[in-house]
Amino acid sequence: MKKLFLLLFLAPFCAVFAQENKLNPYGLKVCSYADYLDSCKKNSDNKLLEIKKYVPGIVLDIKYATANNFMNRVMYKQARAFARRPVVIQLKKIQAELKKAGYGLKIFDAYRPYQVTLAFYEGASDKNFVANPKKGSKHNRGCAVDLTLIDLKTRKALAMPTPYDSFAPEASSTYADLPPEILKNREYLINIMHRHGFRVIPNEWWHFDFMGWQNYDLMDIPFEQL
Repeated sequence: MKKLFLLLFLAPFCAVFAQENKLNPYGLKVCSYADYLDSCKKNSDNKLLEIKKYVPGIVLDIKYATANNFMNRVMYKQARAFARRPVVIQLKKIQAELKKAGYGLKIFDAYRPYQVTLAFYEGASDKNFVANPKKGSKHNRGCAVDLTLIDLKTRKALAMPTPYDSFAPEASSTYADLPPEILKNREYLINIMHRHGFRVIPNEWWHFDFMGWQNYDLMDIPFEQL
């Protein structure tokens, strides 16, 4: 009888533990929605802001809300983009500076729930182009953005080395054997992002990590909850 009581008593805790392991098989601390709300109360910089609501004129092209991506299936239920408050503040400054030169930003992706990172790693043919879920992604922290430049008059994207999410060698942020115009456009994008606290990653010209990302937790919150 005592053993039966103990099993019944522990069952709910075991179920929760099993669920957490299933959601996060690598033992990482990944914040739930409740954890996220609590962190925002302690520090307003932790808040995820919807980029389009805070950055005037920014264009969204959320590939993962469509089947037009390397996974060939819809990964996000909503075509939205979020980032931590300090990230959005800098994006707003970048957009204002670009506007003076006749350019603007187009966002492909920003905050990404951890479950999507797991799916990417399982489905990617080249693991070098996706974040390892053992560590999580800067996207999961709300501190990374995938983007490019557009011409404000034509609304067309500037010529860049590759399309978004290309696994080709030319996607490298330092690949040199490219036409002068494309090199100029890439460097213009990288330079303005660097001046505002972002750093491009070596194998993706479109991916920029916000400096200080280490101060933010991994999150697994669906867009629908934000």
